Amino acid sequence: MLYLVSAQLNNLTLLRRKRHPWLADGQRDRPSTRSWTRRSTTFGHVSAACPHQPKPRRSGTTCGTGEAHHSTALEGNTLILNEVRKLLDEGRAVGSKELKEYMEVIGCSAAAKWVYGRAMAPGDWTTGDLLSIREVRTVHYEAMTPVWNVAPHPHATPAETPGNWRRHDIQPFPEGMTPPQFPEVVHRMTDWVEQVNQLRDPSELPFPERLAKAHNDFEKIHPYLDGNGRTGRLLLNLLLVRPGYPPAIVFKNERAKYLRAMRKADIGEYGPLGELIARAVTSNLYRFVVPAVAGPARLVPIASLADPKSGISVVALRAAAERGRLRAQKSANGTWLSSKNWVEDYQLTKHKRNPPPPAQSERRAALAELAKDSIEHHDKLPKGVPSLKRSSETAG
Repeated sequence: MLYLVSAQLNNLTLLRRKRHPWLADGQRDRPSTRSWTRRSTTFGHVSAACPHQPKPRRSGTTCGTGEAHHSTALEGNTLILNEVRKLLDEGRAVGSKELKEYMEVIGCSAAAKWVYGRAMAPGDWTTGDLLSIREVRTVHYEAMTPVWNVAPHPHATPAETPGNWRRHDIQPFPEGMTPPQFPEVVHRMTDWVEQVNQLRDPSELPFPERLAKAHNDFEKIHPYLDGNGRTGRLLLNLLLVRPGYPPAIVFKNERAKYLRAMRKADIGEYGPLGELIARAVTSNLYRFVVPAVAGPARLVPIASLADPKSGISVVALRAAAERGRLRAQKSANGTWLSSKNWVEDYQLTKHKRNPPPPAQSERRAALAELAKDSIEHHDKLPKGVPSLKRSSETAG
């Protein structure tokens, strides 16, 4: 597998100011990639292939890792979650996939890191617009630059590099949706950003459905030659995180449901897509936000205590609670509540075969000690009072 991409990326920093004056502040002066003296046909470390790769951190499924995995998988990327973790946490590429697929994940992760950093940073969005055209283009640039340098779109012109609007017309999709012709993209995107910036205004339409409409409208415009799905979902999360909501991650096993909801939104039915977004936000609320703010002894829904990496699923926790193996309480609405401490206790004992309750064990130990004392001191008992030893001899 050939990966002589470092030379291309070394020139990236020098060209960014000339080609992309729209880049957001703080994005123009990143350090260039270190030169590598050795080129290999095996893809071992990819940190030199992309200057935007996040620094290694402690292993674990973070929100950014999950988003990079699932968002690229929705577009056909075949890396499994463990391969994505190794790539993003340790800078190692495991497996024998095409270089393009690794670069897709790295780009999406870098863009997600930029999005969440930008969403939490103070700026004009706190008092004015939620989103700007420059940010829309920067998200696409961050997400697509790594893969573009190793596998650019075959029909792209020099004016259609990452961050630039398409200069081609897009063929109608199989479901019948036809993106606008490329001369309309500029003013359509300007109108879209203005529409998005009205999300803070009161409306009779539920907020999830308004987000669904904004997301679907972006995908219908299809402003870029490639990477519209990933960029659209990242922008959706930027619009969620800035007002204080958790991000929405559409899992790869929900791809069919997501596409059906998008097709319905194409004809003005935003309910299914809005429900999918709301459920995704709730899922991340349980997985990331609730555990972060809850102490180890605080009772929280067991959905927020699941850890797929450790093999603890929501189904397993619910079953353990129902069998009495996991200490838990059932709320008035039927939701099981437990705590981190109780789940840790369950993990320590879950492979033991029906461990007796502590109180029962103590009673058994007390009876055994009493029987031992009775046998040892049976000679001291008054005549006519049976002892355990005498009873056993008589029975024998």
